[in-house]
Amino acid sequence: MERSRVIEYYSRFDEWGRLDREPLEFIINMHYVRESLPATGLVLDNGAGPGKYAMELAKLGYHVTLSDLTPASVDLARQKAKELDLTQQFDGFHVLDATHLNGIADETYDASLMLGPLYHLQTEEERVAAVRELHRVTKRGGTVFVAMQSRMRMGITSLQFPQQWKPHDHMEAIRSFVEKGTFDHLDQGRFTGAYYFNIQDINPFMEQHGFETVDLIGSSSLRAMLTEEQQQYWKERGEYDELIQYMIEAAKDPSILGISSHLLYIGKKK
Repeated sequence: MERSRVIEYYSRFDEWGRLDREPLEFIINMHYVRESLPATGLVLDNGAGPGKYAMELAKLGYHVTLSDLTPASVDLARQKAKELDLTQQFDGFHVLDATHLNGIADETYDASLMLGPLYHLQTEEERVAAVRELHRVTKRGGTVFVAMQSRMRMGITSLQFPQQWKPHDHMEAIRSFVEKGTFDHLDQGRFTGAYYFNIQDINPFMEQHGFETVDLIGSSSLRAMLTEEQQQYWKERGEYDELIQYMIEAAKDPSILGISSHLLYIGKKK
C-alpha cells in the first residue's frame, strides 16, 4: 500500500469522531488494555491516529509516546493533549512509519500499542517489519496490543453489501479476497487498501516474531449482528448498559472472532 494514499485518507477522515460515533470498539479495547497493562510505566501508541487511546492512557497516569504516519493526525493529537491538559504525560509526538520506528531505542516501553498499521500493510514483508519493530522497542516481558481485521467478517460484509464494497460486487472477486486477504476499494475516497487476517493465522504470526500470546479479542463483538432498531429495544428497556457489558464479556468468546470486524491481539514479548 502506497503510504501517500494512507496519509491522504487519514488527513481528511475523522478517526476521533468515528470512535465517538461507534464507541463499542473503543470501549472493548480499552477494557482489555487496562486489564492487561502494568500498573505504571512507559507506553508507546504506534499508529495512534489523533490519539484517542493515548489520551485515555495519559489520563490513567502513563507516560505516553505517540507516533503516526499522518502528520495531520499527529498535529491533532498534540492539540488534543493540550486541550485536555495532558501534554505533561507525553514524551513526544512523532511522525513515523510503523515499519521503521527511527529514533526509538531498543527495549524502551513497558507496553506498546499498534492499533491500526497492520490494516494498511498489504505485503507480508511490511507486516513482518512492523511487528519486528514493535518487538524491538518493547521491553522483554512487556505487553503489546495489536489490532487486526477479520477476513471472514469482511467476506460476510461483501456478500451483504456488494455495491458498497466494489470490486466485491461479484463472486470471483470475493473468492480472490478470501484467498489472499487484500482489498483495494474501487470507489474514490473510500477506505484505503487493506489487509485482513484469517483468525487461525494471527497467533502463529505473532508468536513466530517473538511474542507469547495472552489473548485474542473480538473488539467489535456482536455489534454487526444487531441493527439500530434491535439496539433501540434494549435502550428503551433501560438495559443498554447491560447490553454493552454483555458484549464486552462476549468479546473473549473464540466463536465471536470471525464475525467481529476488528480484533485485538494481546501478547508478551519473549
